[in-house]
Amino acid sequence: MTRRSRPGKSAARTFEALPSAKGSRAPFAESWWGREWLRSLEESSLDSGRLSRGRTYARGGAVGPVTVAPGSAAAPVQGSRRTPYRSTVQVERLTDRQWDQLLDMIAERAANIAALLDGEMPTGLADDAAAAGVPLLPGPRDLDPECSCPDWGYPCKHAAALCYQVARLLDRDPFVLLLLRGRGERELMDELGRRNTARASAEAAASAATAGAAPAALPARPGDPAGPAFASRTALPPLPGPPPLPDRPGRGPALVDSAVPEPGVDPAALELLAVDTATRAHHLLAGALGTRHADTAPPAPLTEWQDAVRLAATHPTTDVFARIASNCGRTPGELAAATRAWRHGGAASLDVLESPWNPPASRLERAREALRADWADGRPPRLRSWRNRWTVEGRDSQLRLGRDGLWYPYTKDRGTWWPAGPPDADPAVVLTALLAT
Repeated sequence: MTRRSRPGKSAARTFEALPSAKGSRAPFAESWWGREWLRSLEESSLDSGRLSRGRTYARGGAVGPVTVAPGSAAAPVQGSRRTPYRSTVQVERLTDRQWDQLLDMIAERAANIAALLDGEMPTGLADDAAAAGVPLLPGPRDLDPECSCPDWGYPCKHAAALCYQVARLLDRDPFVLLLLRGRGERELMDELGRRNTARASAEAAASAATAGAAPAALPARPGDPAGPAFASRTALPPLPGPPPLPDRPGRGPALVDSAVPEPGVDPAALELLAVDTATRAHHLLAGALGTRHADTAPPAPLTEWQDAVRLAATHPTTDVFARIASNCGRTPGELAAATRAWRHGGAASLDVLESPWNPPASRLERAREALRADWADGRPPRLRSWRNRWTVEGRDSQLRLGRDGLWYPYTKDRGTWWPAGPPDADPAVVLTALLAT
């Protein structure tokens, strides 16, 4: 089933294509670590339809040989055209320090090594690794699928099919997961052997010392000044780990009934801002503690209008809405539409509501081709195009393309276009849901 690389060569492994299993409803993963992989995939996707088509592709034998290497898995996936697409899924590698922690955990118990060699992933090992900040199992948004097809989905059906096939491989061999995290089976077993030897030597020395043997003398270093030793920073202990993430944001102070406020001070508004600040701080801390924090660009600062819309969307009470509407210089209807847009996609969705733009013609043509190819009932409905907006002829329904590459659904009510749902990279998915309402 698998062709392993020769010693000294790349750690990549290529697995032969699995046979088709059309009509089968058997799960793609039966092991708990395989199910965790699928949970990460399914929680990262905003489109259950694409995942369903990906499962169909995987069961139908559309996924070719899968090559697993440190940090990635890749395979040709047969789609609607004659030539297969090239699909990949990236997984962040563990750092050298994280590997040291993980290998120490494995070497601590002989049962861990025995379980791995027996094709099992020890549950306790994964839990201990997670507690130590070593993400052995992928979490939501840890998988980064890509594909050479024109579909902008995340993931597209071809990349989703690859991810489901990888789950089958994980079921058969837990070393596939360790390889995705950066190291192959031979390298790991050699390193575990060295650590076991060192551990046995240390235990033998400790036993000899307990029995009365003289411990080995440390090399004498008379006259070492403390200043240069400290300045060299060669013997400093490692920095402590980051603080744990609280389960939920703090509640903030209670000010309304605590005392008589000074003139011009609004205790209710201050309470709201304190709660909002705690919520945002919790969100930022969660991002800072994530494994991808170093590669993530900081969010763009919000304008005064964007922040007002965010507050109205985050704290949906009549009092908050009325306060913001009376001070933002917009009508209540404009704020209501903006708030609904924000809940479907933040600042990007608000931009789609308020700012029409001119996408490249080639981009729109690719989207039309994808719409025709994926439409389930033959020809899609006729669309009238204006800038980044497609309006369904004869219906109060519209698609709007955002600068983020997603399509946003809109419906008209009493002469005003309103955001009608979450966006998607596939216009067929958005239009199908929109016309079904």
